[in-house]
Amino acid sequence: MRRPLVSALLLLAACQRAPETAQRAQARPADGAALRPVLVELFTSQGCSSCPPADAFLDRLQHEPNIVAISRHVTWWDRLGWRDTLARQEDTERQRAYAARHGDEAYTPQAVVQGRVLLIGGREGAVHRAIDEYRAAAGAGPSVRLERGALVLDGAVAGPAEIRLVALRSRVRVAIGGGENVGRTYDYVNVVVAETPLGTWRGGRLRLPLAPGRLRTPGADRHAVIVQEPGAGQVLAAGFL
Repeated sequence: MRRPLVSALLLLAACQRAPETAQRAQARPADGAALRPVLVELFTSQGCSSCPPADAFLDRLQHEPNIVAISRHVTWWDRLGWRDTLARQEDTERQRAYAARHGDEAYTPQAVVQGRVLLIGGREGAVHRAIDEYRAAAGAGPSVRLERGALVLDGAVAGPAEIRLVALRSRVRVAIGGGENVGRTYDYVNVVVAETPLGTWRGGRLRLPLAPGRLRTPGADRHAVIVQEPGAGQVLAAGFL
C-alpha cells in the first residue's frame, strides 16, 4: 500500500485495463519466440486491498509470449490483521534490496521488471511499456534453457552473475479471513515457494546438470531460473523450465 494517491492511480489503471489489454493483444507479434524473455516480479500481500487488481493483471500477463511472471508475497503486512499464508521473509528482503538499490521505497503492489524498473504493480500500461522498452534496448542477450536434464546458459555477461532455481505454485486459491480483504477469495499465480542458488556464471556456454530431485520441490508444480547480477542487480536471463 502506498497511501491514497496510489489507490487513486490504481483505480484509474483498473478503468483503463480492458482497452489497454485489447490493444496489446492486437499489437503483439504472432511469433512469441522472437521476443526476449522478461522477468516481472510482483510483490504483493493477501492483506493489501490495493493488490487484487495487480494479482489479476499478473494472471493475464503470464499468458503473454515469453513473460516470466511470478508472485512474491511479503511479510510486512502480516501485523495488520491477516497473516499472509504465502508470504516468505526472503521475498520481503528481496523487495527491500530492490528498493535500496533503486533509491525507491517498498510498497504493495510493486512490480519489478527485469530487476531494472520498479513501478506500481496495478499500472498495466506502465508495466507493458517497461517490458517493451527493455526489449527494444536489450538486443538478443544471454539465454537460459533446460536441455536433456541440464540447465544450459549461453551468451556474454559483463561480470559474474548469480543463477537461482525458483520453485513455484502455478495457482493458489486463498480465502482471506482477516485484514483489509476479509471475506474474499483470490487466486494467485506462480507463487514463489523456494529458491535455490545454483552457482555463479561468468559468461560463455555453461551446462549445469540438474539432479532429478531438483525439479520436484515439495509444494511446487513449476520451476523457473533467474540469472541476475549480484545485490538485487539487473536480470540477465530468465525462463520457465
